[in-house]
Amino acid sequence: MTPNIYHEADKNIIRTWIFMSFFLVVVIALGWFIGYIYQSPGILYFAIIFALFMNVTAYWFSDKLVLRLHKARPATREVNFDLWNAVENLSITAGLPMPKVYIIDDSAPNAFATGRNATHAVVCVTSGLLTILNKDELEGVIAHELSHIGNRDMLLSTVVVVLAGFISILSHVFLRSRMFGGRRDDKEGGGVLAIVGIVLAILSPIAATLIQLAVSRKREFLADADGVLLTRYPQGLANALRKINAAAQPLRTANQADAHLFIANPFGSMNSVQKLFMTHPPVEERIRALTGSDTI
Repeated sequence: MTPNIYHEADKNIIRTWIFMSFFLVVVIALGWFIGYIYQSPGILYFAIIFALFMNVTAYWFSDKLVLRLHKARPATREVNFDLWNAVENLSITAGLPMPKVYIIDDSAPNAFATGRNATHAVVCVTSGLLTILNKDELEGVIAHELSHIGNRDMLLSTVVVVLAGFISILSHVFLRSRMFGGRRDDKEGGGVLAIVGIVLAILSPIAATLIQLAVSRKREFLADADGVLLTRYPQGLANALRKINAAAQPLRTANQADAHLFIANPFGSMNSVQKLFMTHPPVEERIRALTGSDTI
């Protein structure tokens, strides 16, 4: 294993605890405000318990949920020899246990890694990816996904996405409740706290989304760099990204909840507004970082 190839692994564990603490504080604050407005402390307890439950559930079962969502099937050495061989050889190079290998029957070229840790990891590619990439390009993509596993990106991204989603739901419920009643008496500063609660409910999901996007974009650059350390061939991944970007084909089962897992945006072409909320950095920037060239 190349020394320090997964130097971000420990940092990601620290970031995970930081983000968990931040999100849980926001959940507690929102729960407290809603409980105060409705004079029901039980709402706060429910918010905390449900947030923890969702986080644990996502951590333990995220791989199964994602594979089922995209109707992925297991790959075999006999039928998918090149893919299997690439995953096996690069796993050995990276010093990682070989992950399970799955295929999504979809012509859109893409790939992702998921699972709660290195010993329970999954690498999944689409049939479209296998069709358009040559051996070097496929190895570049697989090395990228294995780097996510080695860097423990999956744990961090799962925690951020789940808690960000829960904050958005909680904020939405609170704001709707203010529209249709549930107002507490303005005595004892209730009116001021209600205003603070509304502001917090509006800003919390925005902040959570921005953090989610920042984490997702940074981890793609890191996985690109660490993947190249495995293959020693930057052009392989760069060419793969070019082909995937040129295809610009949406995955049939694409959804916002797990879009960050894929090596490239799974929605295909996007308008200028949608690009503001992309979970991936622009392909041009990734290729420039890999090759030092502006040519895509």
